[in-house]
Amino acid sequence: MQRAEDGGRVSTVTFEQLDGSPAAPVSPASPATDRPPDILALLGDRSTLAREPAFHIEQAEGAAESAAHRRLRRDAFVREQGLFEGHDLDERDADPRTVVLIARDRASGAVVGGVRLGPVGGGPDIGWWAGSRLVVAPGARGALGVGAALVRAACARAEAEGALRFDATVQVAAEPLFRRLGWRRVREAAVAGVPHVLMRWPIARIAGQAAATKAPLGPLLAALAGSGRDAAPFALGGPGHVGDDGAPVPGTDVIAACDAIVPSMVERDPAWAGWCAVLVNVNDLAAMGASPLGLLDAIGARDAAHAARVLGGLRNASAAYGVPVLGGHTQLGVPAALSVTALGRAERPVPGGGGRPGHAVRLTADLAGGWRPGYQGRQWDSTSHRRAAELRAMTGAVAAARPAAAKDVSMAGIAGTLGMLAEASGCRALLDVSAVPRPGAATVGDWLTCFPGFAMLTADGPGAPAPPAGPATGAVCGELTEGQGVGLRWPDGEITEAVAGSVTGMGPAHKGGTA
Repeated sequence: MQRAEDGGRVSTVTFEQLDGSPAAPVSPASPATDRPPDILALLGDRSTLAREPAFHIEQAEGAAESAAHRRLRRDAFVREQGLFEGHDLDERDADPRTVVLIARDRASGAVVGGVRLGPVGGGPDIGWWAGSRLVVAPGARGALGVGAALVRAACARAEAEGALRFDATVQVAAEPLFRRLGWRRVREAAVAGVPHVLMRWPIARIAGQAAATKAPLGPLLAALAGSGRDAAPFALGGPGHVGDDGAPVPGTDVIAACDAIVPSMVERDPAWAGWCAVLVNVNDLAAMGASPLGLLDAIGARDAAHAARVLGGLRNASAAYGVPVLGGHTQLGVPAALSVTALGRAERPVPGGGGRPGHAVRLTADLAGGWRPGYQGRQWDSTSHRRAAELRAMTGAVAAARPAAAKDVSMAGIAGTLGMLAEASGCRALLDVSAVPRPGAATVGDWLTCFPGFAMLTADGPGAPAPPAGPATGAVCGELTEGQGVGLRWPDGEITEAVAGSVTGMGPAHKGGTA
């Protein structure tokens, strides 16, 4: 990201407070930008307006704005710095996926800076983005902070586009600014024969999700397992089944699983909550190679009408998966709540912690369907349109293939769930980002962190047969190695950390526990 801005201090311009006199009339639109007036101006919020910087950041939408950015680039990188001869245009300027952000002076409307960003390479967007051509007009450099604001905006935009890696090759003089903004140095580089530094913005999306959804489990559940003479030998799944999706019932071939649905989802989308309560429990049994026997539900609802909608979703999913609701409990006049317990049978349950260093990681996922309305980027609905035979083919895949380890992708997402499998196996996992099966409508960032409907992660020896999962798509997309955590491996060989250590804190499978 070439940068043309003098001075290193980052600050914000602050105007003097207005004197409390009546606000000046606000015209319907600003002549300079032909845009609607700021809502703060309409409300007369002079105190906040007085603290606004003298510029704002926006996306270049038209040819004129993009041309203004290119003129600034030519003036800085060709004429002023002599980095390029004639022009600084390259293939990224012709890529329709490239996003140009500009800084516009509030008073005059003039473009006073810009930066471009977009996916690396000409192939599919695999969540690897890069920023470049950061430039600020000479009169706007220094204490105004235009360059820093553009960098922050580029980081936010890259993450919003689903990027999990965001790089920039910056001039050596710009490295201190990028460091202050939170970027990390990767290595020395060169552009047009001039020394530069490859910098990387740390994207903590996967780690943050794992920390929010799974990190407290280890210390939280430790008391249930006990220790020493007070240890309960079969508590939390028993030895060999720590972190598993279900728990073997001692002395039987029965597997029990239990999941609760987020109360806000039960409240706002009761039929979908009922469907998902069956879906997640059947998937939990499927991950252990168990055949489902039946379900028990516990419902809380404000009234009978709301409970009926939840039960309708349960009934439809129960019929689709061929798993009866054996009984349960319903409480009316209370806040929305839903949990379901599933019972299944497996003579030899497939553990979640059976992986070993050298095992290949495979993702088998149903890529059909789309985002559930109201849950864009968070819940992929691949199941509600499927025929019963298709659903049963997918949920029988692990039982048929019997891999060394298997886990149903949970609320920790694909990457977080892989970290749970690796943790239970006493390993580290590497995920090859470009090899992960993914629907075209989902960004990499969304797909690796969403609840994907049906998705199974398995680990087994290289060359092991793929689970026969009917309409689902499967591919080897990583491996287990020595160590801890999850690394994202990119086509250029770089590995970025998705999760630095354990996901749940439960440790290897021989210690016992369920998740």
